[in-house]
Amino acid sequence: MGSQSGTVRAARRLALAVWIGGALITVTSGSASAATADDETPAATPYRPSVSTPAALSAPGWIEVEAGLQHEHDEAAARRDSLPVTVKLAFTPDWGIRVGADAWVHAHDDATSASGVGDTSIIAKRRFAIDDSSAFGLEAGATLPTAQHGLGSGSGKPDWQLTAIHSADFASVWHSDVNVAATRLGSHEAGTARTQWLFAGALSRALDERWNVVGELSGTEQGGVEGTRQLLVAASYNVSRRLVVDAGAARSVRAGAPVWSAFTGFTWLAAHVF
Repeated sequence: MGSQSGTVRAARRLALAVWIGGALITVTSGSASAATADDETPAATPYRPSVSTPAALSAPGWIEVEAGLQHEHDEAAARRDSLPVTVKLAFTPDWGIRVGADAWVHAHDDATSASGVGDTSIIAKRRFAIDDSSAFGLEAGATLPTAQHGLGSGSGKPDWQLTAIHSADFASVWHSDVNVAATRLGSHEAGTARTQWLFAGALSRALDERWNVVGELSGTEQGGVEGTRQLLVAASYNVSRRLVVDAGAARSVRAGAPVWSAFTGFTWLAAHVF
């Protein structure tokens, strides 16, 4: 137990160091550059911290990194701490891929404790522009069972997912993202459906040039399993065009004991590769 706790603390310190380091590097670079040069730099395209993703892709030819810290707990004293990391690469404004994983997970309750890496997802994305303010998106991919038992976010076998997206800007400061996703589970219990549906709708607002706030309602449905509902609120701050930091919280809004989560992280447009 002591060794595991020490490893978790070390992983948290490492993630915090990466977060601070990325911020300092970007701020320093921005301070050393002329304002006109900064205007020419592509902007980061955050997918976190909401459940839903936008139709937009990150800047073509750039590696974009998202990472953070997340803590979840319920009334039964079950806890889960994780370090989610996602790497995105767009080939064009309409085609791209991303790879995401929990770089570290620590799950524990009053009786048990386990630590390790989480599951890994690989997603391909296609954007379909409607006009200057709206677009559809389509994502297809898989979640691979790279986690130890009890630490993964998937079913324990490869899960296949298809997601439809609609995003829109309106009234100059508002933005909406609506996702409908179907996941074909690689493993499911007897008496339950093999397909799980996810619905998520997020509404965000720019408060000024740097601050944004978002609210989101999401949930899942699966035959033979009680559905879930979650309400999320968060805020983000544009440190520079290439770095956005965020923080927020979410709570389940279904019957029974509530599940709470808190999170913070960043989106960093890290490197131009082509």
